[in-house]
Amino acid sequence: MLNLSKHRSFLSRRASSWPFDKLRANGREPLATQPAPLFDDADHGRRWIADYRRRAGSGDVLAGDDPAWIEMFAELAAVADGGLTHARERVRRHALDIGTGFRVQGEPDERVLPVSPIPLLIAAAEWDVIAAGVAQRAALLEAVLADLYGPQRLVHEGRVPAALVTGSALFLRQLVGLTPTGGRHLHCVAFDLARGPEGQWRVLADHLRSPAGAGYALENRLAVGRTLGGLADRLHIRRHAPFFAALRAGLAALCRRADPRIALLTPGRFSPSYAEQAHLARYLGLLLVEGADLAALDGRLYVRTIAGLKRVDALWGRVDPRLVDPLAFDSQSQIGVPGLIDAWAAGEVAMSNAPGAGALEARAWSAFLPALARPLLGEELRLPTIATWWCGGDAARAEAMAALDRLVVAPAFEHAPAALPGGQPVAGEALDGAARQALTDDLARRPQDYVMQEVVRLSTMPVVTDAGELAARPFTLRVFAARGADGAWTVMPGGFVRIGEGADARALSLGEGSWSADVCVHGPEPQAPVSLLQSADSVTIRRNPGTLPSRVADNFFWLGRYLERGEALLTAVRLLLGHSIDAGGGAAVAADTVERLVGLIANLSMAPRPRSLSRAELTAFARAALEDQAIQSVSRINRQARAIGAVSRDRMSADMARLLDAPFPTTRGMLDRAGSLQRRYAALSGLSAEHMVRTDAWRFLDLGRRIERGMAGARAARLFGLDGASVDDLSTLLDLADSQISYRQRYPAGIARVPVLDLVVLDGGNPRSLAFQVRCVTERLRELPTLNDDGMAEPQQALATELAATTAIARAGELEPAWLTGAENRLAALSDAITDRYFLHGAQALRAAGLTLA
Repeated sequence: MLNLSKHRSFLSRRASSWPFDKLRANGREPLATQPAPLFDDADHGRRWIADYRRRAGSGDVLAGDDPAWIEMFAELAAVADGGLTHARERVRRHALDIGTGFRVQGEPDERVLPVSPIPLLIAAAEWDVIAAGVAQRAALLEAVLADLYGPQRLVHEGRVPAALVTGSALFLRQLVGLTPTGGRHLHCVAFDLARGPEGQWRVLADHLRSPAGAGYALENRLAVGRTLGGLADRLHIRRHAPFFAALRAGLAALCRRADPRIALLTPGRFSPSYAEQAHLARYLGLLLVEGADLAALDGRLYVRTIAGLKRVDALWGRVDPRLVDPLAFDSQSQIGVPGLIDAWAAGEVAMSNAPGAGALEARAWSAFLPALARPLLGEELRLPTIATWWCGGDAARAEAMAALDRLVVAPAFEHAPAALPGGQPVAGEALDGAARQALTDDLARRPQDYVMQEVVRLSTMPVVTDAGELAARPFTLRVFAARGADGAWTVMPGGFVRIGEGADARALSLGEGSWSADVCVHGPEPQAPVSLLQSADSVTIRRNPGTLPSRVADNFFWLGRYLERGEALLTAVRLLLGHSIDAGGGAAVAADTVERLVGLIANLSMAPRPRSLSRAELTAFARAALEDQAIQSVSRINRQARAIGAVSRDRMSADMARLLDAPFPTTRGMLDRAGSLQRRYAALSGLSAEHMVRTDAWRFLDLGRRIERGMAGARAARLFGLDGASVDDLSTLLDLADSQISYRQRYPAGIARVPVLDLVVLDGGNPRSLAFQVRCVTERLRELPTLNDDGMAEPQQALATELAATTAIARAGELEPAWLTGAENRLAALSDAITDRYFLHGAQALRAAGLTLA
C-alpha cells in the first residue's frame, strides 16, 4: 500500500528547498503565503479510505457515506507522520501510561490492553436508537427479576418454565421475598451487541452480576483522545463523564446518610479486570476494598481502617454474588464478608447489583425475553435478541435439531453440559459423528442444559495490522447503562469495542477479541465540556485524604520494608562484587572483611555460605543472592514488592507502579544488573519522597522503610564497627550506610572507628543513620491516629519514644554489641506493635476495646 505519510514528508522537504521559498524567508513575501502541501490530511484520509474499501466487504462500517470517517482519518494522518504503525504505537504508549491492563486466567502477570488507534464511529441518530433499546432492555430485566424474587407470576402463569429459573446456579433461593435496598435489583448493566453486515444491531449477551468494561471504555477514550487530540472538536463527540456522574449519584441515592461512604468490592489482584477496577475506584472516588477489609457488626457494614471501623453505606460489587457472604451462600468462600447479606436485607447497606441478578445472564433467557416484553412493558423489544431455541421444550428442541447444521450449540446455563465439556459454543456443522451422537444422547437425558442459536454474522471495521496497513476485522460492542439519582437509566454514549484477530466474521469465533477500540458517538451539535469535578463553590476544602483500610496500610508498610531490604542486600552484593571479585591482582579488601560481608549477605538472603573465598565460590554466592528465587534474593524481594504494588495501584502513581512492574534486568554482567537495580531503587525512593502526598499511606511506607533501614544499620555497625575493626571494615560500614562522601568531607585526616560509628549510628543529621530512622519513626507514629482518647501513649508510641531516648543519650565511644543488638530487637518489636495496632484483618476477631465506629 502506498505510504502517503512518507510522500507528504518528502514533498514538504522539497517545497522548503525551492528558491522562491528562500526569497520569502528573506522578507520579500510573508512566510504565511507559502503554498499548502500537495496533499493535506483530508486527502490522506480519503486515499486511506478508498484503498481500504477496495479490500473490505460490503458489510464494513466504512461501506456507507458517513463523512465523519474522513474527518477521523484526517486527524489520524496528522499524527501518523511515521505511518499507521506509528499511530498504533502512540496510542499503545498512552494506554500504558494510563495503566490499562487485564489478566488472562492462569497467567501471573497482567497484559497491556491492546487499543486500536481507530475508533468506531456511530452517528448520534443511530446511537439514540441503540440507547433507547438498551434502556428498555434494562427495564425489562428489572421487571423479570422483581417477579422471580417476588410473586413469581411468570412461572405460575406459564410464561416462563420453572426449570429456566431453578436450573441456574445463579438463582439464589435464599433471597426470594427480600426487597433490595432502594427497591431495585439492577443499578449498572452491560450488554454485548453485534452489528450485522446490513447495519442492524442485535443483543448477544447480558451482563448483570458484575458488569466489567466501563473502566476500559474510559481508558480507551483517554488513550485515543490523547492520540487524536482534535477529534472531539471535529466531530462533536459525546462525552463519558455524564454517565459516570449518574452512576455515582445513583449509588449515593441508595444510601441513608447524606455523606455516604461507597466502596468498590474487588476479588483482588488476580481478578482479570483488577486494573480496570482500580482505575474506576480512583476516577469515581470510591474506596477499593476486598472482603477481608470489611466486617458486618450489629446489622451494619464497616471497613477496617487504621482509625477503627468506619461505616460503609454502599458496595459496587465485582465479586461473584455466590461468594460475597459465606454464611448465606458458599461456606467455603474466602473472599466474602460474613453477615453481609443480613446487613443488606436490613437495608443498612446498598449493593449494586443485587445478589441473584445473574440468574438472567443464562443464554436460555434469550429465548423468552422477546415474548415477555409485551406483557411486562407494553411494547416490543427495540433491540432484538439473537434467535435462540431452549432445548428444554420439546417443540423448540425438535425445530433446532432439524436445523442443527445452521445453528450453534451452547450451554443454556453457566455450567458446561456433558456434550460440551469445555463450556464453549460449537457450530453444529462442526460436530462429527461421535460428537453429534454425544449431543443427541445428552439431549435425551438433560435437554434443559442446552440452547441452540443462530450463527451471527458480524460487521467489520478497520484496524492497523503489524505491517502498518488497514485490514477489516469483525467486532462486537459492549454498552453500559446506569441508574442516576432519579432512578432513570443513563446509557454511556459509546462503550468499547472488542475486535477479532482473524477475518472470520462469525460471533462464534470472536471470543473475547484481540483488540479493543474506543466508540465515538458524533453529531451536529457541539458538546459542552463535562467533568466529574464539582464547581469550586460547592466543594468543601479538606486536607484529610480519607479512609485508609488496614490492609492497604499493611501493604504499604511492607512495601517500604521490602524496598529497603532489597536495596540493603543489593548494596552488600555490589560491595562483594566490586571489592572482592572483580579486582585484579588479588582481593581489594582483607579476607576477614570479606568473611563478614559474606555473613551479612547470607543472613539477609538466607543463602548458604560459600565453602571458600575463592573467586568462583564468591561469584556463585553473589549470583544466588542476586537472583536465586529459592532464597530471599534481590530478585525474590523484588517480586514480593511487585505483588504489593499490584494491589495498591489505586493509591500509587503510574510511574511508581511501572517501576515496580519492571522485569528483572537481563544484562550480561552481574555488576551491570546490580547497577541497573540500584538506579531503580533510587528512583522508587525519589518518587516516594518527592511525589507522594504525606497521607497515612505514605507514613506507613516510610515507617516500613525506616524500621528496615534502622535494623540493617544496627546489624552492620555490630559486624564492622566495634573494637578491633580494621580500615577495611570501617570503609565497608561507610559503604553499607552510603556515607563515604559525608565522612570524607567531615574527617579528611582518615578513617577512625569512633567517628565512623557516630556518623552511621548516632548522627541525627545523617539520613542513613540509626538515630535518623528512630526520629522519623517517632514522628510518623505521632502523626497517625490513635484508638483511645485518654492521652496516654499507645504501645507502639511508647516503644519508639523509649528507643529515641536511648539513642539520644548514647555515645559512639561507648557503643557495645549488646546495645546495637538491643536497638535492632527494639525495632523488630516496634514492627510487631505496629502490626498489632493497625493491621486488623478479616481473620482476626473484632476487638471491643477502643473500637471506633463512624
